[in-house]
Amino acid sequence: MKRLRALGCLAAGLALAAAGVAQAQDYPTRPVRLVVAFTPGGTTDFMARLIADKMRGALGQSVIVENKPGANGAIGADYVAKSEPDGYTLFFTTVGAVAINPGLRSDLPYDPVKDFAPVGMAAFNSTMLVVNATMKVNSAPELVALAKAKPGAVAIGVTGIGAVSHLGLELFQSAAGIKLTVVPYRGAAQAITDILGGTLDGLMGDVPTVITQIQAGKVKALAATSTHRSDILPNVPTFVEQGYAGAVADQWAGVLAPARTPPAVIAKLNAALVAALSDPNVRAKLKQNGVSPAPGSPEEFGQYLKDEIARYTKLIRDKGIKGE
Repeated sequence: MKRLRALGCLAAGLALAAAGVAQAQDYPTRPVRLVVAFTPGGTTDFMARLIADKMRGALGQSVIVENKPGANGAIGADYVAKSEPDGYTLFFTTVGAVAINPGLRSDLPYDPVKDFAPVGMAAFNSTMLVVNATMKVNSAPELVALAKAKPGAVAIGVTGIGAVSHLGLELFQSAAGIKLTVVPYRGAAQAITDILGGTLDGLMGDVPTVITQIQAGKVKALAATSTHRSDILPNVPTFVEQGYAGAVADQWAGVLAPARTPPAVIAKLNAALVAALSDPNVRAKLKQNGVSPAPGSPEEFGQYLKDEIARYTKLIRDKGIKGE
C-alpha cells in the first residue's frame, strides 16, 4: 500500500514538472508587466524602461513598465507578491522595498524572501558624499578631522529617513567614530539648493542626482558608499579605500517574480534580463547615467538579498531608526 502511495506521489510530481516545462516552452504568450514602485521619470523608472525594451527581443513579447509608487516601494512590492505566479507580473525592485523596509516596518504586508522568487540582479548605482565646493575639505579623512574637532557642527543632508543615503551616512559615522548632524529631506532637489546657498554643508545622494553639480564644480565629491568606484566618476574613491571598511551602502536594482513562479519560467526571464544587460547600447546608456550593469543568476541575487536584509535590519535596530 505504501509503495502504491509513493508511486502515486511520484507520478503526480512528474506530472507537475512536465506541466511546468510545457508552460515554460510556451511562455510568454502575452505581454509581461514590470512593476516599478516609483513615479515615472526617475532613475529607477529610466533603468526599468531601458531594460524592459531589450527584454522584449529575447522574450518575443512586450515588457510593459507599470508604475505603482508609494511607501518606499512597499505598495509595488505587495502588489507583485500577491499576483499570479505565472511570470506575467514582475517587480523591478530597489534596495528600499525589499532589504530596508523589513527593518523599518513591523507591519510589512509581504515577506521579501518567502513571497518572491529572484529573477536576477540588474544594476548598481553609487551613492556619494558631496560637500559645498568652498568647504575646506577634500577627502573623507579631512571631513572626519573637521567633525572630530567640531562634533555635530557639520550638517549633511540625506534623501529620507531610512533611505540608502541615510543608512550609508550612519555607517560612515560609525566607521569613523564621528557625530554629524543628519538633515533629512524628501528627495535631493532642496538639499542641493541649500548646499549651493550655504545653509547645508553636504549631501549623501546617488550619482544621477549629484553628477551635474559635481561636473559643474559647484560641489565636491569626497567618497562613494559603493563597493567599487563609479564607472562614470572613477576618480572619486570609496569610503572603504579611505579607511572606513564598514561604510558600504550600495543602491541596487533587481527583478523579482511572485513566489512559486515555475523555475523554468524564472530561467527564461533571467536569460532575457542578462541578454538585455549585456547589450552594448543598454550598458552605455546606463553608465552615462552613473549606473553599473550587474547581471547574475537567480541564486546569486537571492543570497545577496538575504545578506542585505540581515545587514540593514541590524543597523536600523542598533541605531534605533524609525520609519516615516
